Amino acid sequence: MTSPETPSTPTTSTTTTSTTNDDDAWQGGRVGIWLIGARGSIGTVVAVGLHAMLAELAPPTGCTTAGEAFADVPLPAFGDLVIGGHDVTTTPLRERAQLMVDSGMLAHRYLAGTEEALARTDAEIRPGYDRAQHTGTQAEAVRRMAADITEFRDRHDLSRVVVIDVSSTEPIPEDHVEYHDTALLAAALDDPARPLLPSSSIAALAAIESGSAYACFTPSAGMSVPALRALAAERGIAFAGQDGKTGETLLRTALAPMFVARGMRVLSWTGSNILGGGDGATLADPEAVRSKLATKTRGLVSLVGDHVVAPLHIDNVPDLGDLKTAWDHIHAEGFLSSRITMQTIWSAYDSMLAAPLVLDIARLLSLAAADGHRGVVPELGFFFKDPWGSDVHDLSQQAAALDDWAHAAGARVRAGAQSQVTPV
Repeated sequence: MTSPETPSTPTTSTTTTSTTNDDDAWQGGRVGIWLIGARGSIGTVVAVGLHAMLAELAPPTGCTTAGEAFADVPLPAFGDLVIGGHDVTTTPLRERAQLMVDSGMLAHRYLAGTEEALARTDAEIRPGYDRAQHTGTQAEAVRRMAADITEFRDRHDLSRVVVIDVSSTEPIPEDHVEYHDTALLAAALDDPARPLLPSSSIAALAAIESGSAYACFTPSAGMSVPALRALAAERGIAFAGQDGKTGETLLRTALAPMFVARGMRVLSWTGSNILGGGDGATLADPEAVRSKLATKTRGLVSLVGDHVVAPLHIDNVPDLGDLKTAWDHIHAEGFLSSRITMQTIWSAYDSMLAAPLVLDIARLLSLAAADGHRGVVPELGFFFKDPWGSDVHDLSQQAAALDDWAHAAGARVRAGAQSQVTPV
C-alpha cells in the first residue's frame, strides 16, 4: 500500500448547470465520478442521465440534491461532473443503452441526444480487476487501478475524484486475520499465490491509494474490510455505504416507523422480489444473494424488533430485464389484539432508481472531501440499506440528519473559501 499522490487542485471550475444560488456556488473545481462497473446497467443510466440533463433533454428528477432543501448547499453542478471508470466487460455504453431502448426502459430521444457524449465517456473506461483472470499480485492490480484514477484526475484537471462501486454483487468473503491488520494485509497483497481480497475491495483500496473519496453502492465487501476502513481514515479519505436503498427497502424504512410510532406490533413482514437482467442473473447465485438478503432485512429488524418474522425471496425472471417488482405482506397487531394487514407492490426499473442516487452521492462526497472529512460519513446512510457508521434506519430521521450535515458542511466550506479571498 503506497502513499497516494497529492490530488491536483485547479483554481477554476466549469459550471453549466447548478442547483445552488450564485452566492453559494461551488468553488471546488470539476469533480470526477469513477464508477466500478461503469458499463453495467447503473453505470450506463448514470452516463445517459447526466449527459441528457446537460443537453437539457431531461430534468434531474429523482436527485435528492437537486431539491429546494439543498439549494443553498455548495455542491458541484452537474456540469462540473466527469465520468470514467473500470469494468471487466468491453461492451460499449452506446450498445448497452441501445439494449435499454429496445426493451422499453430508455426513451430513444435520450440515446439519440447523448451518443457523442457517451462515446467520450466510454473512452474513459479502463479494464477492471477480474480475480479469476488476473495473473499477477493483487498489489499490482491496486497500483494499476489507482494509476488509472490518478491519470483520469490529472488529464481532466479535476479537483477530486469520487469512486463509486456499482458492480455486480459478490458472495460474502470469509474473514481473514489480514483483514484486521494493515501491515499483514499489505504483505498478503504481494503474494501472487494468495488472492486474499475480493474484487470490490481491490477497487476500494485503489480509491484509497489514489486519494479519492469512495462509496459502496452494492452489498459486496468493498470498504467494509476493517483494515481498509482504518487506512481510509488514516489517509483522510471520506467514504460511505453500503448497498443503495432504491425500492423495496426505501418503502420499508418509510412505513415501518409508522407502525412503531402508532404502537402497532409488526408480527411479520414477508417480501418477494422478481427481476431479470444482469442483477437477476447474479442474484440467482445462492452465495451472492446472501449479502443482498442480509442488507435488505437488517434495517427492518432494527426498526420493528428482532421478533419479526421476515422471510424474503429474490427470484431471477430473465424476461423481465431490469424491471424489478417487489411484493410485501405486512401483518401487525392492533388494539385488543385486532389483526392489521397491509400489502404493497413496488415496480420500477432499478437502474433508473439507482442512477440519480449515484449522482447525489458523488456530489455530497465531494462536499465531504472539500470539508476535510476523514473516514465514514454516517449521514449519507440516507442512501443505503445498511448504512456504515450509523444504526439509524428510519427514513425521515436519515433525511433530517443528511440535511443538517450538508448545511453545516456547506457553511464550513463557504467560510473556508471566503477566508482565502484576498481583499482588493
